[in-house]
Amino acid sequence: MKKLIMIMITLSLAVVLAACGGDDGDSGDSKKDKDNAEEKQDGQASKQQEMPKPNLKGVPDVVAKVNGNEITKKEFESTYKGQFQQMAMQSQMSGQKLDQDKLKKQTAESMVGTELLIQEVNNRDFKASQKEVDNTLKELAQQNQLKSKDKFLSALKEQGMKEKEIMSQVKQRVKMDKLIAEESGDIEPTEKELKKAYDQFKSQQEQMNKNSKDGKGGEGDIPSYDDMKSDLKSQVKRQKEAKATQKIVDQLREKADVTINL
Repeated sequence: MKKLIMIMITLSLAVVLAACGGDDGDSGDSKKDKDNAEEKQDGQASKQQEMPKPNLKGVPDVVAKVNGNEITKKEFESTYKGQFQQMAMQSQMSGQKLDQDKLKKQTAESMVGTELLIQEVNNRDFKASQKEVDNTLKELAQQNQLKSKDKFLSALKEQGMKEKEIMSQVKQRVKMDKLIAEESGDIEPTEKELKKAYDQFKSQQEQMNKNSKDGKGGEGDIPSYDDMKSDLKSQVKRQKEAKATQKIVDQLREKADVTINL
């Protein structure tokens, strides 16, 4: 599927947002705490109503061509809406205006990169075993804070995807992982990298606690390195994969015939 990476990102985001939506936060016994919670909910509802809509006017029927393969308007719109949802929420939180023209170009570039990767994967004739597919599904479930691959599949189906389509994309993901591994070598995080990531996390948390209005929280609330090691390993590995992937895309782009019509 041409939309492989962006679809996975979009659907992963949707699953995470759904999970976050179920978190009501702390509740107090006093009327004041209750009123504050209700005001917060009203504010969130108001923000939700003010959420801007994606502007898809003027998008051409063929958004881009990559070595003769077309990225269609329909494919672009599907991916853009997912990206827009994420960026619009960030824009509301930061108070900065969302530049949709810039986001459209970034989305088109991302889709071009995805298409280049898929073409390269197909050229190399990688295989994906059922065991590798199952392991990837488990990893995706874990990344989205879901307990099993079955729950992850159910979440994707709720987003309107059919199981055959999901499996096709996961197989493509497995093959893409093989391409990245072959091109980038060993990207397994080192102990030094994990400790650096933990120190950064700890520093950020300490700063947040220091800046908190009520003064609550502190070093005692920060998980230990050992408790976070598994999550840190996944985080650092994804960062290294992303860096390696971008390097591959840049190399493929240099010799590719690409036209973007936005």
